[in-house]
Amino acid sequence: MSRRKFPVAVAAVAAVLFASGTSARDDVVRFPVGEAITAPAATEKLNRNVTFFFGDTPHPEVERSFGVYTSNKKTNGFNKSAKVACDWAFLSALLSFQDRAMREGGDAVINIASFYKSNEVRSTTEYECGTGDLMVGVAFRGEVVKLKK
Repeated sequence: MSRRKFPVAVAAVAAVLFASGTSARDDVVRFPVGEAITAPAATEKLNRNVTFFFGDTPHPEVERSFGVYTSNKKTNGFNKSAKVACDWAFLSALLSFQDRAMREGGDAVINIASFYKSNEVRSTTEYECGTGDLMVGVAFRGEVVKLKK
């Protein structure tokens, strides 16, 4: 083998060995909605004028719908427990919904479902979170509405 080809061959072998030895973790876990929405950061940052209804939780009659939206938020999971990182992404997604509701004139988001990797999971008590080696993500789909008083 010529001297010029040797470094290229070594680099190619190293790349193959490195790629086969590292696979990105991509797990889907579930955590309680109640714990995430009542966490200190959530109670501090969420506006009490916007209400969130997960799954088929009963809600007052809808006066006006502003549409169905998706909120997909990710955060750094490095050196954090999955629950801490997922609850942070959960809060970020709800803040996004909150901003949308307030901008549109709504006061609630109803029928919120986990929508991680476009897989819809409806639950009144749990949300799904994708966890990896470095990143975690939460995706929700919900309808922004104005409720009848």
